[in-house]
Amino acid sequence: MADEILVSPEHVVHLARLALTGRSQDVEVYVRRLARTYRDRNPGLSSDLVEMLRRAPTRSSPLRERGVNTATPVDLDSRSPLVRQEWPVVVPVEPVFNTSVSAALAQVVEERKQADRLLDAGLNPTRTALFTGPPGVGKTLAARWIARELDLPFLVLDLSTVISSFLGKTGNNLRRVLDYAKGSPCVLLLDELDAIAKRRDDQIEVGELKRLVTVLLQEIDDWPATSVLLAATNHSELLDPAVWRRFEALIEFSIPGLDLLEKSISKLLQDENVDEDLITSLATVLQGHSFSDVERDIVSIRRTSLVKNTDIGTALVELISRNAQYRDFETRKIIARSLVFEGKLSQRKASELLHVSRDVIRESIKEMKTSEDMAVRSSIARVI
Repeated sequence: MADEILVSPEHVVHLARLALTGRSQDVEVYVRRLARTYRDRNPGLSSDLVEMLRRAPTRSSPLRERGVNTATPVDLDSRSPLVRQEWPVVVPVEPVFNTSVSAALAQVVEERKQADRLLDAGLNPTRTALFTGPPGVGKTLAARWIARELDLPFLVLDLSTVISSFLGKTGNNLRRVLDYAKGSPCVLLLDELDAIAKRRDDQIEVGELKRLVTVLLQEIDDWPATSVLLAATNHSELLDPAVWRRFEALIEFSIPGLDLLEKSISKLLQDENVDEDLITSLATVLQGHSFSDVERDIVSIRRTSLVKNTDIGTALVELISRNAQYRDFETRKIIARSLVFEGKLSQRKASELLHVSRDVIRESIKEMKTSEDMAVRSSIARVI
């Protein structure tokens, strides 16, 4: 309790202010100053701060806390980092996946958490996994989620950005990144795998690139059980058949259906007071869109709502209207009926926004009420 009293509230507030600005160098300087300030007043705190500074990851060595002092590999010509790194790993919004994808991801995580049991049985946890599917369906988010669940640093190598006109140099860059990731437990994502792992029978590709594929296959085979190697591609049809065989887990991501869109929209709007019927209507008109498309639209209407000082529900209705024009008449009619029946829009406004006549909306509501009445009567008759 004495140590807590000796910590100045002003120091805590200033440290928090620096941390929230995202200027890591300023934070480090201030922590060093605090370590000196509390050397005599609170030796335990001072010692802990010094140890944190010693072990803290940096831009040049993000895995230092894990015992790896090797600097992040860089391109020898441009000196730019070859990998993006995140540590600690933060997932802003919990991902939403279909049942099969969720089960496959959970399996990878659970195997890691029970690695000792697997090793006792002469088995290794899954070391490699290949994510396939169209853009924006959550492949990178899934990789980040795995890293967070396993409490491991997350490294991303975008293969489309490291391709050099000198393919021998590309091979060297790839080896440096893979060797670096092997040095300490982490999750490494090879993004845009099809950029280099193309079919070796492709007549367009040059021999050096085909040899690069061979190098990659060897590296996958030699991947240690201490780390997780993930790869993602939007064009699985371009991959060399041998690549498929090298990965222990193959996880296919698809465009989300209506139920997943509703869950995703609900999570994105969880801090807003939004009625479920608006969420359902929006999910209906956005069917066929990816998760990233939906997130972009939601962020846009939240900005609009704040800038124009309007209700978020009004912005949602406008978004529904913009996308409804691309849906068939029956879908627009159902949405219009729902919004009018729930009192969200007048018949005239629903007609304007969803391009459905008021007569059609009135008739549709009448039919719905008739169906509900018939269902109630049928239920009563069964009870009697």
